[in-house]
Amino acid sequence: MDNSIKEKPSLINRFLNSIERIGNTLPDPAMIFLMAMLLIWLLSALFSNTQFDAIDPRTGAPIVIHNLLSGDALASFLSSMVKTFTTFAPLGVVLVAMLGVGVAEHSGFINTSLKLMLKRIPKFLLTPSIILIAIVSHTATDAGYVLVIPLAGVIFYAMGRHPLAGIAAAFAGVSGGFGANFIPSGIDPLLQSFTQSAARIIDPEIIVNPLNNWFFASASSLFIVLLGWYITDKIIEPRLAKTKVDGDTNELPSFDEATPLEKRGFIIAVSVMLAGIALLAYTSSLPNSALRSANGSLTEFSAPLMQSIVPLIFLLFWIPGAVYGFVTGSFKSSKDMINAMSKSMASMSYYIVMAFFCALFIAAFATSNLGALMAIEGAEVLKALALPSTVTIVGIIFLTAFVNLFVGSSSAKWALLGPIFVPMLMQLGISPDLSQAAYRVGDSSSNIITPLMPYFPLVVVYCQKYVKDTGIGTLISLMLPYSIAFLIGWTCFLLAYWAIGIPLGLQASYQY
Repeated sequence: MDNSIKEKPSLINRFLNSIERIGNTLPDPAMIFLMAMLLIWLLSALFSNTQFDAIDPRTGAPIVIHNLLSGDALASFLSSMVKTFTTFAPLGVVLVAMLGVGVAEHSGFINTSLKLMLKRIPKFLLTPSIILIAIVSHTATDAGYVLVIPLAGVIFYAMGRHPLAGIAAAFAGVSGGFGANFIPSGIDPLLQSFTQSAARIIDPEIIVNPLNNWFFASASSLFIVLLGWYITDKIIEPRLAKTKVDGDTNELPSFDEATPLEKRGFIIAVSVMLAGIALLAYTSSLPNSALRSANGSLTEFSAPLMQSIVPLIFLLFWIPGAVYGFVTGSFKSSKDMINAMSKSMASMSYYIVMAFFCALFIAAFATSNLGALMAIEGAEVLKALALPSTVTIVGIIFLTAFVNLFVGSSSAKWALLGPIFVPMLMQLGISPDLSQAAYRVGDSSSNIITPLMPYFPLVVVYCQKYVKDTGIGTLISLMLPYSIAFLIGWTCFLLAYWAIGIPLGLQASYQY
């Protein structure tokens, strides 16, 4: 056989290569957000005079599209532009966390931590370990986006594997597996509150347990880990084999054997960190702790502990990073520590620019009500079809996944869709618990392929650290196999779970 004949790429790779090429011909992400915002302005003006029959479940009145090109709307846009940018939630989360991570990174603390950790993780278990950690990171709200995803790239690079495969695996776990978790988190009571309100349209006395999907979410974690493991090792990494790592390798950590001084600095830094965690755990455990919400919960979104996750991440890295730096001599003075924080902010400059336009687009999309109209009309069409219950559940999952491409907030979508789907399915004999589980599957599966998801541009920046010409198309082509597999596989998993009759969660049922 003539070895000079190049092997043809598989059908899957040809498809993904086409997605990548098309995606990378698009303008810069910042310009995409700007053009999308201008398109929203135009559409809002076109539809603002149209009367819609769809009822907005948040107000009980027919939905109205607001004209963003009116004089008042443009004046409001200009006067609130700075506030819209500075209050853009992902911006503060990323920058504050990165200040602490910068100290830990440039002091060498993270480098030494990885050196010691990598000696203890079997290479063949690296992928599932990363995905599992990514899934569990949901417990700490957005920690996975600013910690797990970039560290996964570093770890894969250190193990001689392609760093973009590590980033993709972690992104799939953090965002694609958002509806799965062994550990209850703030998202559980948040979704439950909307589910219960929607269910009370039919049954004013019904009570929905906040952990009504816990068993299903736990089982889904194992399913997502296994499926993500297969996709990463069998599809994503082989496809990346010819993608050259051409980033600034001088800034990438080296992973030689840790020196005695590094080990000593690590032990002292970790001891300080563990002491701080122990103090936090003790103060949180007190019945009258200031970190608890008004009703004594530590896990509700309103609890000060949950509101303090990002500052705690900052301290979790800043304190041991500073201790390690001064013990090992990588920091000679406080000026070195400040320089480390400055370097971490310099690396975020591109993300800050994208976040500016992203914040303006998301604010315009929400204000116009176009996203709400799309969700409500889609739900009404599905309701009017009057399909069998099993098919309706599948329809909910796929509709949610589609709407998720445009409306990123999990709670905002369920606030729109829940009051339509939950009562409708209750009349078909399907419980609110099952409706919510179906929603969680659809809400998670398409997170990783939409550039409109607030953290998507940040993941592009992480990839560019290793492959300079990474664009939107590159990341979408990497994540599309996960998204399709999660959407189809997880849907089948839910249907099988339902058919077997395994409990969905605490005080949960399938039938109403």
